[in-house]
Amino acid sequence: MMIASGRLVFVALLALAVEGCVSSNTGIKPNVVTYNNQGSMAVGAPSPTSSLQQKEGQYFIEFRSRYALTYGHTFVIFGRLDEAGQMIEPEVSGLAPATDSVVPYILGHYIPVPAETGESDGDLDDRYRSASWRVMLSEAEYNKVVAYIRKLKASSHFWQATTYNCNAFVGDIARSMGYKVPGHLLRPQQYITKLREMNGGPNAIGYTGPAG
Repeated sequence: MMIASGRLVFVALLALAVEGCVSSNTGIKPNVVTYNNQGSMAVGAPSPTSSLQQKEGQYFIEFRSRYALTYGHTFVIFGRLDEAGQMIEPEVSGLAPATDSVVPYILGHYIPVPAETGESDGDLDDRYRSASWRVMLSEAEYNKVVAYIRKLKASSHFWQATTYNCNAFVGDIARSMGYKVPGHLLRPQQYITKLREMNGGPNAIGYTGPAG
């Protein structure tokens, strides 16, 4: 029994090391570099339409991943932009175990564990951003997606690494907007990059940083 228990702990720790959605920002990768959808440096300039929307539409949702203790975390930021393109009191929503302890993360690879759906440490810090895709919205579009996010948060009580993780939560939001979504078992950075590539086109407003 002692040997079996030791093996179980080893497997759990190994699983923790290969799964994301951890709220800690330890392991920051500084000096984020901008890339396009093909992995080359520098995202192509937004189209004239995209530029106009960013100035005048003001409402936005940003699908984002960030570096963390293991392979990162996936979440959304939404709100309004000022005329300079800066966020005005943005809201954050993402799914993660509701704890700072490592134990629920380990257990969450085998059974569902209680989850939280709000902002976690480092979500709004650009130094931690590993990938992003920003979508500009009309007021009606914004109100619709925010209503869906509120409903999703109210019904998302558990996190489980392989069945319903941070990628799956964000994927439900993207799917509600009519977007195609990649498989939820990708690393967060890969997930957001793939989501942008599948839906954003060559002029997507976003970037991918160096591999975590």
